[in-house]
Amino acid sequence: MAVSRAQKGLIADWWWSIDRWLLAAFLMLMIGGMMLSFAASPPVAERIGLDSFHFVKRHAVFLVPCIAIMLGTSLLTPHGIRRVSFFMLGASLVVMVLALFFGMEVKGARRWMYFGPFGVQPSEFMKPAFVVVCAWLFAERARRPEVPGNLLSFILLLVVAALLVAQPDLGQTILTAGAWGGLFFMAGLPWIWIVMLGSIAVVGFLGAYLSFSHVASRIDRFLTGEGDTFQTDTAREAIMRGGWFGQGPGEGTVKRILPDSHTDFAFAVIAEEFGIITCMLLSAIFCFIVIRGLQVAFAQRDVFARLAISGLVMLFGMQSIINMAVNLQLMPAKGMTLPFISYGGSSMLAVAISAGFVLALTRKRAENSSQIDRLKNRTMALGGAYGAR
Repeated sequence: MAVSRAQKGLIADWWWSIDRWLLAAFLMLMIGGMMLSFAASPPVAERIGLDSFHFVKRHAVFLVPCIAIMLGTSLLTPHGIRRVSFFMLGASLVVMVLALFFGMEVKGARRWMYFGPFGVQPSEFMKPAFVVVCAWLFAERARRPEVPGNLLSFILLLVVAALLVAQPDLGQTILTAGAWGGLFFMAGLPWIWIVMLGSIAVVGFLGAYLSFSHVASRIDRFLTGEGDTFQTDTAREAIMRGGWFGQGPGEGTVKRILPDSHTDFAFAVIAEEFGIITCMLLSAIFCFIVIRGLQVAFAQRDVFARLAISGLVMLFGMQSIINMAVNLQLMPAKGMTLPFISYGGSSMLAVAISAGFVLALTRKRAENSSQIDRLKNRTMALGGAYGAR
């Protein structure tokens, strides 16, 4: 049923204020991810002795709450988003600390916390909340110079980075720091901070290379091509075999020996079965979301909304770029999901929250409309008074 502009109510107001281009793009990724899971996940399920469609069914189970969370979050006001983000960031940091001591160790890392049968990766939920809170701190610093927003956000970054490194999860550390750096740059980064942060970044990369053997081995394998490069080599072979138009749905063969075809290397499976053209279309959707988000953000008068939207779409875009770059062997291997496409409950739910935040912050606010109406009324009144003279 169509919603008329004359109708009043929560749903009607939401429909006429939402950015429908962004909404359509997010829904396309969600539905596309569900369809593509039929190609990427059955071989993995069969290898570990599960039902062929085990991960497909779980992906479908997560898809419904993801859509509900995205749409529900898009109804929030900017104030409501700040409140939710503060709570979510605090809860995520607490669970990240608990995971270091009580979480299950997987491949040498403690990133998951289990509550009965349910496993949660708190760092996924930390990222959008961290971006929103930092955007608020930078906005407060711009509005009231006496507020040490820059310093507080930097301290928060150090806390988050320390917990991520302790897991260890260097990829998420780089992603989070990159989003923070983009926010700081947009907020008016002083030159002294540029020099200081650049020095810290160089020292951090060197320290990670020297301190973590798995980081050093991945970088060495990427630079020299020597060592265990099975996953990346297999992903490249799948992409090359797919060609422009792919082997066809269910016809991929290389995907059957690709260990993480349903998560980190779903992009390679898409290339093998649906072709490079489909991958280009998928990349175009990610690109559109980032460009559209930045375009709407720059039109915002409210500093918080402008920074929060920009930070969230930058986070979304950088995560997508890292995943696709690893699949294309353009950067060292790093386990990072492709938003809404890769399998992963925590990742899907967290990205749905981010998408809901973006949709909520890009909505045309009633207060803006009220200001415009008041301005029109004042202009008409002045015109009437002038005509009476």
